[in-house]
Amino acid sequence: MSFKKINAWLHLWLGLISGIIVFIMSITGCILVFEHEIKPLISPWLHAKAPAGTPQLPPSVLFQSAQAALPGLEANSVWYGGEGRTAKVSIENSDSVVYVNPYTAEVTAIRDHEDFFHVMLDGHVWLWLPQEIGHHVTAWGTFIFFFLLISGIILWWPKKWSKANKDKSFKIKWNARFKRLNYDLHNVLGFYSLIVAAIIAFTALLMCFGWLSNGVFWVSSGGESRPPRVRAFSDTTKINVVAGLDQVDKAWRKGVTELGSYNKHEIIVAAPHDPKDAIYVCVDMINGTWRDIYLDQHTLEMLPSSGAKITDLKMADLISRTNYGLHVGAIGGITTKILYFLASLICASLPVTGFFVWWGKRNKQPIAAKRKPATRTGASMA
Repeated sequence: MSFKKINAWLHLWLGLISGIIVFIMSITGCILVFEHEIKPLISPWLHAKAPAGTPQLPPSVLFQSAQAALPGLEANSVWYGGEGRTAKVSIENSDSVVYVNPYTAEVTAIRDHEDFFHVMLDGHVWLWLPQEIGHHVTAWGTFIFFFLLISGIILWWPKKWSKANKDKSFKIKWNARFKRLNYDLHNVLGFYSLIVAAIIAFTALLMCFGWLSNGVFWVSSGGESRPPRVRAFSDTTKINVVAGLDQVDKAWRKGVTELGSYNKHEIIVAAPHDPKDAIYVCVDMINGTWRDIYLDQHTLEMLPSSGAKITDLKMADLISRTNYGLHVGAIGGITTKILYFLASLICASLPVTGFFVWWGKRNKQPIAAKRKPATRTGASMA
């Protein structure tokens, strides 16, 4: 009983403390789940008509087109959106991005990097606070929420599995008064969303806390430490006289024809700005996962810091690669996205319903003491 009282006390006060954080992160998470499905519907510049038999143009051509639209600025990278989609060219030291038809090099739009979904992402990750502050607030808010999920299932667990307790734990009494309905919405919906909510919270914690991510890697690898990240450098002793955008074009072709295994026409290529820099190529972007590859800009050889194919990954590396896809619900396509949307919506409701549960108990009127039956006047006079 002491354990349950302590658990209930922690669940109450930690829930009140983290309520606003959980609410904001959950609501913004609901919006971000379907970002890639909503954007093409409201952004006509993301679509590109491809003339019959026309291949996609190399990065150098798209860079030139984007730089002509924004004179004096230098293109940094290009993200090919896939078949029938425009390519997004990022500009160095600029808040604008240029969308270019990859088949004709026509500029379809120049947009601000800070679009609606980017604002929602800032709220989800930083709560619209400065990053150095917001990171810690959301990280520890998520940590508390994960604890609340565990303490919540302890509070939910019935003392006896009688029919009445089962109905109370698994069913919502829709025709009940507000107080009972609110309690059911908190108790029952919290239980049904538990597994997905725990996955969302734990995968977020892996991105927030390096010690936890390293610990999971150590356990899943059988006791091996995560290798340190090594920055990729090109070998300047083998400088090619044909360096520059021509090498970037070759890296792009290599990514499409050799390196990529899934969704080959969606690829990111970043141009180097220094002879020591590597050419960054991102391939295999599917279901929230991707493969980072670094090529020597002079020889186009794959550097050791590049990621392996997903089919060649060990368990520890596979967990790291798929963690983001698990967090956003993209790992299973539209089915898991719908589940994540519903779970995030329930998570947003839990601080609200939990607050009303606490408020109802706080303002509960004491039961009046039963009055003793009054003696009859006539009898007393007699």
